[in-house]
Amino acid sequence: MALSGVILDVDGTLVLSNDAHAQAWVEAFTAYDYDIKFEQIRPLIGMGGDQVIPRLVPELNGKDGTGKQVSDHRKELILTKFGSHLSPPKGARDLVQKMQTEGLNLIIASSATEQEMDVLLKAARVDDLLHQITTSNDAKESKPEPDIVEAALNKADLAADRTVMLGDTPYDVEAAAKAGVSVIAFRTGGFSDEQLSGAIAIYDDPADLLAQYDRSPLAA
Repeated sequence: MALSGVILDVDGTLVLSNDAHAQAWVEAFTAYDYDIKFEQIRPLIGMGGDQVIPRLVPELNGKDGTGKQVSDHRKELILTKFGSHLSPPKGARDLVQKMQTEGLNLIIASSATEQEMDVLLKAARVDDLLHQITTSNDAKESKPEPDIVEAALNKADLAADRTVMLGDTPYDVEAAAKAGVSVIAFRTGGFSDEQLSGAIAIYDDPADLLAQYDRSPLAA
């Protein structure tokens, strides 16, 4: 069955932001007297705050109390400190344009807030191209739960078996699989091929996929 749509992750996929998110978490936890190391957080990037916070500090959550304050502070750091220094991986904009030219229906599925999304899409230099968006407001639970992928399918009126997702973390792969969607993964997120092994294809970056587009699952 011909492919009709593509769900796009943003962090690590369209913009090289995973290290920045990890550092923002470190600083946010530090501001509330929690000594969390970069090395503890970095493997969790790709999950939303509702998943990250209780894994690192079990007595906290991202929805209320100190956990929410930590989460809000992390968001503020992305908006005011880290966001302006982010850049896209090679080929991100060109790949988006190619997929649009091929008639694919594109929609973003991200755990970012709407405010963060504005910053991230500008940093990725695709804010003028991508207008169908789901954010943290559209999902009860973040990746690796399937909520945001399912929300994207519903919002764009896409069938799971005619859709692929572009992502960069094992949490993208897991969330999409739970929603019945296959994933094309990029190494730009800093995860190993073994960690991304559930993907149907793995490429170095968007430019690598673009160079092999006609032989890729996007052209199937």
